[in-house]
Amino acid sequence: MAKKLGPPILLGVFTILAIVFLTGGATDDKDPLRENFQLEAIYYNAGYVEISYLDKSDKTTSVVLEILGMENTFQKSFTDSEFIEIIEFQNKPKYGWAIHPIVLEVEHEEFGHVQIKTEIHEMNTPIPNTIYSLS
Repeated sequence: MAKKLGPPILLGVFTILAIVFLTGGATDDKDPLRENFQLEAIYYNAGYVEISYLDKSDKTTSVVLEILGMENTFQKSFTDSEFIEIIEFQNKPKYGWAIHPIVLEVEHEEFGHVQIKTEIHEMNTPIPNTIYSLS
C-alpha cells in the first residue's frame, strides 16, 4: 500500500516558509549595521573582561555600555567611535556567560538610535552572535 506523502511535504514547505518569513528572507536590513559596528567581549583567566567597540564610520555621538545580570548593573557612557573597557570579573558565572549580556545604546549620525547586544566569551572560543536593532 502506498504511503501518503502530502502531509509531510506540506509540513516541510510550511516550515521552510516560516523560517524565511521569520528571518526576513534573503535580504537582511541589518547588514549595514554589521558592516559598520564591531563589538566583542572577551573574558581573560586573569579575572577580567575586555569589551571593545568600533564604529568604522566614525559617526557615533554617544554610547552607553551596560553589563546586565550583575548584582549591581555596570553602566558607563562614552562619546567616541571606538573604545576598550576593562571590567573586573573574578569568577566565571556558574550558569554561563549568557546571564551577563553586553548591551550598547548607540546614538549615530547616520543610523539614529542603534542597540547592539552580544555575550562575553572566553579566549579561543567561538564569538557569540551579535544582535543589532534600530529604533
